[in-house]
Amino acid sequence: MPKIQASPALSRFKVLDLSRIRAGPNCVGILTDFGADVIRVEPPAGVDPNEAMFAANRKGGDFQNINRNKRSMTLNLKRPGAMDILRKMVATADVLVENWRPDVKTRLGLDYESLKAINPRIILASISGFGQDGPYAQRAGYDLMIQAMSGMMSITGRADDQLGGGPLRVGVALTDLFTGVYACSAILAAIEVRHRTGEGQHIDMALLDTIVAFGANQILNFWCSEQVPQRWGNAHINIVPYEVFATSD
Repeated sequence: MPKIQASPALSRFKVLDLSRIRAGPNCVGILTDFGADVIRVEPPAGVDPNEAMFAANRKGGDFQNINRNKRSMTLNLKRPGAMDILRKMVATADVLVENWRPDVKTRLGLDYESLKAINPRIILASISGFGQDGPYAQRAGYDLMIQAMSGMMSITGRADDQLGGGPLRVGVALTDLFTGVYACSAILAAIEVRHRTGEGQHIDMALLDTIVAFGANQILNFWCSEQVPQRWGNAHINIVPYEVFATSD
């Protein structure tokens, strides 16, 4: 993994990163920037059917970016004895980050109550598409899907839609990236609470919750006016002038 200059703020904190794809690894990547000691625990090649989505090119910029400063190990949780190894690591960890469906960690014995029995100070950050409970809890969630469901794509694109393309995905994985930022903030808050109480907690961070919160003025405008937000291209719904103009240079 690449190394960058890290802040010593979290130099004593041990983090287990069991997450995949982008939101979880991005969250933990920020913690490494603060100096946390991170071990990325991943399955051996060929075990995870979604491997191509998070480890297709381990030397590429994307993988290297979100896994910066992390140490790594492979552990096949389906093999006998693997969970014993992981539980020993949990006993001395401060934070565990995962993004399984809610039922998976319960089946593995890595739900919060089970982790708390091993280490009462552990902070479990669960990142999912739709949260730990509710009608969509067992559904997988991906950035493009959540951008569409949240309405983000419906307000992205040219105002006149001359190209006929309809709604557009934002050019970066906005939902994944900001969920990682929100999750990191929640972890830091949980660490502060633990300083006072001595106990960890379970953080429930959902992609859909994050991007709806990120809708900000667009959603509030709808609640106040009941007018469905439209695409404005480079213009701004509330501020004039606020867009792209041709200049002399």
